[in-house]
Amino acid sequence: MTAPTVHIVGAGLSGLAAAVRLAEAGVRIAVYESAGHAGGRCRTFHDRTLDREIDNGNHLIMSGNRAALEYLSRIGSNDALTGPREAAYPFVDVKTGRRWRVRINDGLFPSWIFDPGARVPETGVLNYLKAAGIALARADQTVADLVDKSDPLYRRFWEPLTLAVLNTTPEIGQARLLWSVIRETFALGGGASRPLAAKEGLGPAFIDPALKFLAMHGADVQFNARVRALGFDGDRVSSLDLGEETITTGVGDRVILAVPPSRLKQLLPELDPPDDGASILNVHYRTNTPVPLGALGDAPFIGMLSSDAHWCFVRGDIVSLTVSASHAIGMDDVPNEKAARDMWRETQIALQLGDTLYEAVRVIRERRATPDQSPAAVAKRLRPGTRWRNLILAGDHTDTGVPATIEGSIRSGDRAAAIILERRNAA
Repeated sequence: MTAPTVHIVGAGLSGLAAAVRLAEAGVRIAVYESAGHAGGRCRTFHDRTLDREIDNGNHLIMSGNRAALEYLSRIGSNDALTGPREAAYPFVDVKTGRRWRVRINDGLFPSWIFDPGARVPETGVLNYLKAAGIALARADQTVADLVDKSDPLYRRFWEPLTLAVLNTTPEIGQARLLWSVIRETFALGGGASRPLAAKEGLGPAFIDPALKFLAMHGADVQFNARVRALGFDGDRVSSLDLGEETITTGVGDRVILAVPPSRLKQLLPELDPPDDGASILNVHYRTNTPVPLGALGDAPFIGMLSSDAHWCFVRGDIVSLTVSASHAIGMDDVPNEKAARDMWRETQIALQLGDTLYEAVRVIRERRATPDQSPAAVAKRLRPGTRWRNLILAGDHTDTGVPATIEGSIRSGDRAAAIILERRNAA
């Protein structure tokens, strides 16, 4: 008798996380990915224009992201991240040239807010005490509802943090969702707040080792395998239509849908997940020599204010800029050439490059980078369980309790796997 199979639709981080957990538990796995590669919005590829390996977008992990770090440990990728020795975040105001570094101390008591050299410039202890009200945010409140725009923390902390974490502006982003990140990182001190980035790229850190892990555990991973439709028999999914092939699900089989909201609506029109039209603009430059890192200290990035770009990452001779929520701030309408030219002038200031020019540039627009994370959209997040007893949902648009980040994606996959394992053990 053939062992039951868990069919996972989608090989992004959510699908891979679920597959890894299940394969580790000895479950028979089949993964169907419509693209020719795994990773979804988290991937590394060779760009011909730059002649370099680049990530489709920039991502920071924090040392308090337990699900992401456990996932890396599970797939044998513990040493794939790098970051500063302390919880330090460098910033530069491109307009004024002013620089500072926010440094979070270890331990639960936030002594850093009492240190003018560690906190945001022109802020005092009272600014941080006033901001503590976000911990009591209601589900219908945005970040801007709770933070005074005239407060110096707004422009230099709340706004860049909201843009980075929620991929939207403080006027739109749900405050409670942002607090979930603060609660698990900054509120726990420097040990949970150290920023980490993939040393060699997202693919070598999160994707390639996962695929190797799945292969070693006998999982069947198929690429260019688009599930066109689901078949149903009463309260269960009975088949997966792949066009040229139809997969019939056995009595004990389970299905995990780890696809973006827009695709989920096509497969299950009765569901109404949050829209996934929040975009991110990334600009990757190649210079003729490795970029000096003096402006970064020992961090792999720097935050940028008074600029079109929000974050700057450096790896060798590649400089990568991120514009979060580009759909919300008008950057989706800026032509690629102009965006690249204007933001390089900002980069010259941020990295103290003088008149250094770039040799090549690649602009990448992720039109569906994240789901909407406004209060109304967060209320539409779906639970993993469905009315079909063998169908589970995964993805950063599901109700994970945290934003649509790498951490959120992996948590959703872990939870989908946990539900299936619980049901298996209860049977």
